[in-house]
Amino acid sequence: MPFAWDENKRYLNLVRHRLDLVDAQDLFDGRPTIVIPSPRQGEIGFVAVGLIENKFHAVVWTHRGEVTRLISFRRARDAEVRAYRARFG
Repeated sequence: MPFAWDENKRYLNLVRHRLDLVDAQDLFDGRPTIVIPSPRQGEIGFVAVGLIENKFHAVVWTHRGEVTRLISFRRARDAEVRAYRARFG
């Protein structure tokens, strides 16, 4: 699955969240995740929540043709963690 992102957003994500969009690709490697629809301005988006190095993370993404476009990468919110634990324990 090819991934893409805006380099300016990648830089801003590093500044705001201290996380690199490059590392968000790990959430698509087949590990357990939950995917939540995330409506955005005219574009269907999703939030995938899973564990990376024993910490909960969330990536906001969308499909653009055959490409998975990564938009934001951050620590998961409490409600997202609860939803993950409700599904996977």
